[in-house]
Amino acid sequence: MSRPEVIYIPEPTLEFRYGQSLEYARDGLYLYGPVDATESRRPIRYGFIGTKDGLRRFRQWAEEVSTFIPTPAPRRGAKEVEPHHVPFPGVAEAFNATWSSSPHRIIDDINESELHRLIHIENRHEAIKCVVDVFVDRLVTQQKRDEDPPSFWYVVLPEFVYELGRPMSTVSKKDRITGKVTISESTATKLSSQPTLFDIEDVEVYKYEKNFRRQLKARLLDHQIVTQLVRESTLAPYDFINAKGEPKRKLEDAATVAWKLCSGSYYKSGGRPWQIANMRPGVCYVGLVYKRHEDGGSPRHSVCAAQMFLSDGEGVVFRGALGPWFHPDTKQYHLNSEAAARLVSTVLAEYKAKHGKEPLELFIHAKSSFNDDEWNGFTSACQGTATNVVGVQIADAWDQLKLFRSGAYPVIRGTALIIGHNTGFLWTSGFVPRLSTYMGPDTPNPLQITIRRGRADLKIVMSDVLALTKINFNTCLFNDRSPVTIRFADAIGDILIAAPQESEPMLPFKFYI
Repeated sequence: MSRPEVIYIPEPTLEFRYGQSLEYARDGLYLYGPVDATESRRPIRYGFIGTKDGLRRFRQWAEEVSTFIPTPAPRRGAKEVEPHHVPFPGVAEAFNATWSSSPHRIIDDINESELHRLIHIENRHEAIKCVVDVFVDRLVTQQKRDEDPPSFWYVVLPEFVYELGRPMSTVSKKDRITGKVTISESTATKLSSQPTLFDIEDVEVYKYEKNFRRQLKARLLDHQIVTQLVRESTLAPYDFINAKGEPKRKLEDAATVAWKLCSGSYYKSGGRPWQIANMRPGVCYVGLVYKRHEDGGSPRHSVCAAQMFLSDGEGVVFRGALGPWFHPDTKQYHLNSEAAARLVSTVLAEYKAKHGKEPLELFIHAKSSFNDDEWNGFTSACQGTATNVVGVQIADAWDQLKLFRSGAYPVIRGTALIIGHNTGFLWTSGFVPRLSTYMGPDTPNPLQITIRRGRADLKIVMSDVLALTKINFNTCLFNDRSPVTIRFADAIGDILIAAPQESEPMLPFKFYI
């Protein structure tokens, strides 16, 4: 290719009920309903776990989303409501579903005073694990005795659990409570691989991450319990006000909050709100997930997983093997041939189980490139099939270049700068005509898309990447900046190492978000 070329990748459309296609998920749900809607309404069966105050606030919110919620008033100086705002018509109307403000199962006897005491334990590993224990023990016990469990659980958190349940949270000296753990993290690390006179729980507590959300998700994987975490202040912002009488948190308007939480609720209840329209048949996308794992005793020791996605947004996460996948010299992750072959074989088997045959095209997305040993493993797993496997590196190019255009707004989303037959820059954020604005704070930065292995049309690969930014069912936004295969890689990796795993789970994507 002699010189760079600027092109435009048209905005992908999404499919909704009756085969209707639109660009914006909220438009499609408002006008037509979810893509999997039938004559019978899908029941959204959920449980609740939290405090009695949390239940009161949740029920009030659940009642509000049962009815129409208008868009917010225009901002000061504006004549009209911003186009990205769409009124929420109510859960039943938006999702062709049955929704009750009373949860299917209720656990509301979580003692707020006890949570407050536990979260203030001086040792942060112990504090957060103890609080997670409260929720995990109750959820697992309920599931074991429940013959008709809910599809997922709303975990409604008091503000102090959210604020002190994060990795960098600290407790002031005057509020600290002495716990049971008597050894430090460094001592526990030394003792974890040898016999010890210390209580084994003192050692084990350091295997759990100091992050309430990640640890809760990780510990529920083996029990296959789906959750939707939400803060009480999200549900009832005016219950938490500052000295000026304003909400302490700056929240989005009520309709936007409803779109986000209810879209996630429909998905976690087993529904598909939308899917990519006009996608080529037989296409499968896999995003590689890596995370350093300190238990290995080596700076190279890492866990690998794969996210498999189809055009309908269906996602499955496969946990792969632990191994020396991190390469300090290149700062990249690479599997060996055997591990790579096992991973792709698992993906192909799962696809065939669902569709009766292997995919025609398998696109492997990663932040790193692919070395020879790794790629030989991927391709060997596809031998004897009609599957064309392609390795695509998707890297954040925020510091490489900027592209400007005249006018009040930045480059249009979908702009691409092709610099070679197999590589180019794609702006997945930018001005969106449907929204009549650019939703970001700064000049948009592109992704660098490079076909590292295999053969494919770069423009088709870019179009697929653009489409995959639109199937995050947990937000109901117009788009994310990264495709779903990359967007959640770090988050899933964080969950996989947040607590010891008894198995290598192969679970739907909804367990992780």
